[in-house]
Amino acid sequence: MVNPWKDYIKLSTVLMGSHGLTKGSLAFLNYPAQIMFKSAKVLPVMVMGAFVPGLRRKYPPHEYISAVLLVAGLILFTLADAQTSPNFSVIGVLMISGALIMDSFVGNYQEAIFKSNPNTTQMEMLYCSTIVGFPILFVAMIVTGELKIAWPACAQHPYVYGVLVFEACATFVGQVSVLSLVAIFGAATTTMITTARKAVTLLLSYLIFTKPLTEQHGTGLLLMSMCIIMKMLPDNKPPQPRPQKILPLQQTEKPRDPEVNRFQIGTDEEEEKRPLV
Repeated sequence: MVNPWKDYIKLSTVLMGSHGLTKGSLAFLNYPAQIMFKSAKVLPVMVMGAFVPGLRRKYPPHEYISAVLLVAGLILFTLADAQTSPNFSVIGVLMISGALIMDSFVGNYQEAIFKSNPNTTQMEMLYCSTIVGFPILFVAMIVTGELKIAWPACAQHPYVYGVLVFEACATFVGQVSVLSLVAIFGAATTTMITTARKAVTLLLSYLIFTKPLTEQHGTGLLLMSMCIIMKMLPDNKPPQPRPQKILPLQQTEKPRDPEVNRFQIGTDEEEEKRPLV
């Protein structure tokens, strides 16, 4: 462990708030609407990255345009989903908006930790941020009574334990991959990659559960696809030539062999005294 515990306590607090609001919003929003809201977190992540100490990131114009397209697609999809979904609620929108704000802190704070201490590993980041939040969530489950309800329910259906173990393993692999992306490419690029993954999840949700998909839904998804394509565009920056280091003449001359110099003493002086013809 190379970072102080106070960094992971701050990170874990924001992370728990984000996950709690995200899961709680499912009581008021259907899953595709929640996915689209979560996909818009790239914009607050980019904005917050310009103010986080140690980052001060500046993004090219096409990345801001792609973020605007993403938000526009989100608005179109949300308006269409409000007409077809019976679980759409203002409370759910407020909860998922709070989760977006916390997500903007999570990604940039993780990137700041990686940049401030390059020796930080993905395993340390994942373990420390999880172990801090575990006792807090355990106490919350006891206070709310969810533990008494969940434990007997899982005992009646033993296959749930296998599902939980599989989900934990898959989450571990996914979190390590996401942290690797944050350490190498930054928070904004990682958010765009997870957005593409959520778009696939959204389409599978409509195909499996046969939910009504309108033209407005399709327009929102099209704008999201344009956003992802613009993010993939390379930066058209001309390559800057590297400054060549000019060595002084004394360093560019090859050193003479001492054996040769021994037999050539006075040769230069004799050359100067010789006649031209």
